Amino acid sequence: MIEAIVWGLVQGFTEFLPISSSGHLVLIPELLGSAPPSLAASAVLHLGTLAAVIAYYRRDLLGLLSFRRDPATRRTLILLGVGSLPAGIGFFVRGSIVTLQASTTAVSVALIVTGLILWFSDRFPLGNRIIASLRWPDAVVIGLGQALALIPGISRSGMTIAAGLGRSMERSEAARFSFLLGIPAIAAAGMLELVDLAGSGAGVAGSLWIGVATAAISGYAAIAILLRVFVARGMVPFALYAVVAGIVGLVVL
Repeated sequence: MIEAIVWGLVQGFTEFLPISSSGHLVLIPELLGSAPPSLAASAVLHLGTLAAVIAYYRRDLLGLLSFRRDPATRRTLILLGVGSLPAGIGFFVRGSIVTLQASTTAVSVALIVTGLILWFSDRFPLGNRIIASLRWPDAVVIGLGQALALIPGISRSGMTIAAGLGRSMERSEAARFSFLLGIPAIAAAGMLELVDLAGSGAGVAGSLWIGVATAAISGYAAIAILLRVFVARGMVPFALYAVVAGIVGLVVL
C-alpha cells in the first residue's frame, strides 16, 4: 500500500508540474534502490491523473459539448485536435522510448534540457493571446512540443506551455491550453499500457487503487500549484529544479 501511495504521489505531482513524470519514474526508483512501477501500475495510475485534469477543467470540458451551436467552441476543438496530431508519432517510436527509459544518463540529460528550455521560455516577452485567438499553425507548434515530450525526461506540460509562451500567449491561457491538450495524450498513453497489460494477462493489485486516488488528488493539487506559481513567478523555479534533478541523476546514478 505504501508503495502504491508513493507512486501515486510521484505520478500525480510530476505529470502536471513541468518537471517530467517519465523522468521521475525512472530516476526515483534508482535513487531508492527499488523497481520502477510495473506496466499494470503505470497504466492504472494514468487513470488518476486523467481524473485530476478532467475534474479541474470540468467547466471547460462541459463547455466544449456546445460545439454544434457555438463556432468558437468548435474552433477550440479543432485546435485541440490539430495540436494532438504530432504526438501520434509515439505509436511508431515506442521501442526507442523504452530504450531511452532504460538509461538514467539519457533521462538525466533530458531533464537538464527541460530545465534549459523552461528557463529560455521565461525570457519571452509576456504575451496577451488567449486560446480563442490561436490559429492552426499555433496548435501545430504547441503539438510539436507535446511530441518532443515523448522523450523520457522531457516534460509534456513544460514543452507545451513553453511553446504557448513562444506564440505570445498569456501565461494562464498557455497553461490552460496545455492541460486541455494533455487530456487526449494522457488518455492515449493509459490506453496503450492497458492494452499491453491485457495482452500480457497481468493483474492489478487491489491496493493500487489507493495509488490511483493519490494520483488524482496530488494531480489536482499540482495543477493548482503550477497555475499559482507560474502566473506569479514564471518558469524559473521549475527550470532550476529540473536542471538540479538532472545533475543529481548524472552524478549519483
